[in-house]
Amino acid sequence: MNRVKVMILGALSCAAAISPSVWAAECPAYLQGEYRKLHASESANLCELLNGKSALVINTASHCGFTPQFEALEAVHQQYKDKGLVVVGFASDAFKQAAKSEEEAATICYTNYGVTFTMLAPTEVTGDNANALFRWLADETEEPGWNFNKYVINGKTGEVTHFGSSAKPDSDKVVQAIEAAL
Repeated sequence: MNRVKVMILGALSCAAAISPSVWAAECPAYLQGEYRKLHASESANLCELLNGKSALVINTASHCGFTPQFEALEAVHQQYKDKGLVVVGFASDAFKQAAKSEEEAATICYTNYGVTFTMLAPTEVTGDNANALFRWLADETEEPGWNFNKYVINGKTGEVTHFGSSAKPDSDKVVQAIEAAL
């Protein structure tokens, strides 16, 4: 009996020691890869950050008429982070509204608007060079037509709800989509 118990415990400890690359095979292709965080040397692994979790993904720009939405995005992050929502901003210059440097973009996000959710360094969000996540989001719904498009991803079903730039992050329709995803 003890021998069986030891064998089972040994098998469990081996399973716990499986490398992250093995688990990555279970992660969808559109989430695989590392993205550098805004104005930082650290990176975020989207598989670890988003796989199986409900999320609000936004393409952002620092010098856009919608930039004040950072305040509402942060409020949504604070309200729903303990309920399982992950908020991720992708800095982008797709519409020529970005800051001149990452340092300036970081100041706008972190200092001016108090952003604490994950902000990623500039990446492509439109066209053939869009990052894998935004290519998938475009296939599921539509490509961003401007800055501050919002995508609510239901972590259980994979369903995506898209909202354009003018939809405020704390509007009734966005909040309803977030709550349905949780």
